[in-house]
Amino acid sequence: MLELNSISRSFGDRQVLRDVAFTVNRGRMTGFVGGNGAGKTTTMRVMMGVLTPDSGTVTLDGVPLTREARTRFGYMPEERGLYPKMKVAEQIIYLARLHGLSADHARENAIALLERLGLGERTGDTVESLSLGNQQRAQIAAALVHEPDVLILDEPFSGLDPLAVEVVLGVLKDYADRGAPVLFSSHQLDIVERLCDDLVVIADGTIKASGSREGLRAEHSGSRYELQLGEDAGWLRDEPGVSIVDFDGGYALFDTDTAETAQRILRTAVATGTVLSFAPQHPSLSQIFKEVIR
Repeated sequence: MLELNSISRSFGDRQVLRDVAFTVNRGRMTGFVGGNGAGKTTTMRVMMGVLTPDSGTVTLDGVPLTREARTRFGYMPEERGLYPKMKVAEQIIYLARLHGLSADHARENAIALLERLGLGERTGDTVESLSLGNQQRAQIAAALVHEPDVLILDEPFSGLDPLAVEVVLGVLKDYADRGAPVLFSSHQLDIVERLCDDLVVIADGTIKASGSREGLRAEHSGSRYELQLGEDAGWLRDEPGVSIVDFDGGYALFDTDTAETAQRILRTAVATGTVLSFAPQHPSLSQIFKEVIR
């Protein structure tokens, strides 16, 4: 388990992280979301030792991180760092060698990884000749080629088409399935919601929410329900304890003041007509994000 404990960091008079604390569990994909300037990149740089926190610690399985421990991390920074005029395979092999792999092992890993990421036919091309999406795939290969024990990826899905997202997801899930903690940031909330097991939401340098995807959805679901009738549901407007959110003939989305009110509405609906569906509505990640950062 990768754990951040009360991390704070300032640049001059501007404090950008305030007591940031969350965990990235082994074998799980953790999505790290927040707006521009929220503190995601600074947090990741602290985790990697690129920045030193003013206070707080980062530990792996309870042990404070050292420079040597971080060599077993796979890190994809916000700024892309591949050499544009170097050939793709040569560059990935070179980076693997810097991490201590033998020449044969480095080549084997690089070629297999590039093949899986859809760059098998571009291994002899220079990085600058690739499309932006393919450069992103090469950058991901650079972060993974040394078979890291922990993954920290800043916007790994940026610029990828839907097919490429699925390819990259498959590779990352393999690492999670082997027990690696996997943390990735993204502005694409729909992708994060679909891919991650756990979520961490940061705003103004402070953690606003963290936990499992389903746990957070349940926590923020409140008392909102969807009702679909075989006839007009206009009577619902006059029910006490009910606030209509959306209405269209036989369909209604509404909030209730109590769970008992919701059950009363269901009994009334059954007694007065045909109930096609009735269910609590779980909020999307986008809705949770908007709620917690207010």
